Amino acid sequence: MNNLLNSDLHSDLNSNLNSDLSALLNTQSTGTPLTILEESTYSTWLETQDSQSKAWLANTQYTGNGLALLPNSQGELSQVLFVIKNASDFFACGDLIKQLPQGQYLLQAESEYIESISFGWLVGAYHYDRYVSNKSEQKLATLAIGKAETDTFKSTKIVDRVIKLAQATALTRDLINTPAADMMPEHLAQVTDNLAAQFNAQVTHIVGDDLLTQNYPTIHAVGRASVHTPRLIDLRWGDSKNPQITLVGKGVCFDSGGLDIKPSAGMRTMKKDMGGSAHVLGLAQLIMAHNLPINLRVLIPAVENAVSNNAFRPGDVITTRKGLTVEIHNTDAEGRLVLCDALCEAENDEPELIIDFATLTGAMRVALGTELPGFFSNNDEIATGITQAGSKISDPVWRMPLYSPYDNLFSSSIADMTNCAAQPFGGAITAALYLQRFVDKTDWVHFDVMAFNIRHLSGRPLGGEAFGIRAVFDYLQARFN
Repeated sequence: MNNLLNSDLHSDLNSNLNSDLSALLNTQSTGTPLTILEESTYSTWLETQDSQSKAWLANTQYTGNGLALLPNSQGELSQVLFVIKNASDFFACGDLIKQLPQGQYLLQAESEYIESISFGWLVGAYHYDRYVSNKSEQKLATLAIGKAETDTFKSTKIVDRVIKLAQATALTRDLINTPAADMMPEHLAQVTDNLAAQFNAQVTHIVGDDLLTQNYPTIHAVGRASVHTPRLIDLRWGDSKNPQITLVGKGVCFDSGGLDIKPSAGMRTMKKDMGGSAHVLGLAQLIMAHNLPINLRVLIPAVENAVSNNAFRPGDVITTRKGLTVEIHNTDAEGRLVLCDALCEAENDEPELIIDFATLTGAMRVALGTELPGFFSNNDEIATGITQAGSKISDPVWRMPLYSPYDNLFSSSIADMTNCAAQPFGGAITAALYLQRFVDKTDWVHFDVMAFNIRHLSGRPLGGEAFGIRAVFDYLQARFN
């Protein structure tokens, strides 16, 4: 699966990815048998095998875990065995596609595991090589899932769904992995335009000083120091008669920290600070590709938090779109500033639900680590629904408390509020409470995500990662489809 932006940022999104994925997963019924089992069922399976297979596994000291290639009497590959702890884990088979010799493999597994295995197979094909001179031309294996109990339609639906999930994951990863020099606000706008063209959506852009004339002052303040002009990207899709869902994504394309500049170690991965925008674009692609009966709006405040003679300063007071005044305590707490104007705009339409994604706080990473995204919500039922949806598809999310007594921690003596608390404790909570001041009456979910893998896991390479978008999509699909 080549990265979406591999050859040309301006090319049509998914033009190569669709064919790549279709070539890697199909509903055919031919190929070398690939048996995938859980550890608990290995002994039972082994009893049904012929003496040659039993002898081979015994002589190769196979212990009932991992990959085994079994030959026939002529030494040719006759079947493949892959034993895992939990076959319902959507990433358990994530490295399998790169471990097997080229060829087609016919899946032998319990029907309840077909989707999870297929998803792991496809996301495991992902690699980001846009800047590699001598690209590897590794030929990947193909997985055939056969006909689901003679129901070709069911198998086709599984393949179609899994391909769309993998495409959205790849899009999110690609955008985050792209270096900031090639993923500034104008580039993010181009990607959004391309996505809109693919699904017949409409996009408008409010750029530069027009942000001031149209009353988006905090987006302008954060982005004005950069030569890459700040903007608000606004995508709309779907029938206006359907329930409206508005997605808001933090699009800080690089975060130096501003005048409160980050140390070099803290700045090294800040190309990922637009990860929130990558997440909402991936989620939007899922929604549009499945043609969910909703009226979708996507708002992305896209900026670079740079250092220049006109950068906003600690101690400045900015009047937000909502009219609340904010004293700048720290210029490195810029994400909530660009989000607050976008959230205020999002609520103007009175949507049924606002969902924002942001790489907002290191405090969330301290609390939950880098691989479990935390989220906040003002609606218990929605929070439970998203959590349950994620737990079924290996996309776990964890609800955090909107603990209102912390609300006064960002009080100001000269303005309505500061942009962050003076002390570091409960930073993810106070950031969420800041955002909540700009969502008065609408059901709202706020995701604070890492957007980056700092270690390789099965199906999850180092670099950009999608957290929570499959959980949210499954929740929305169950609620509105």
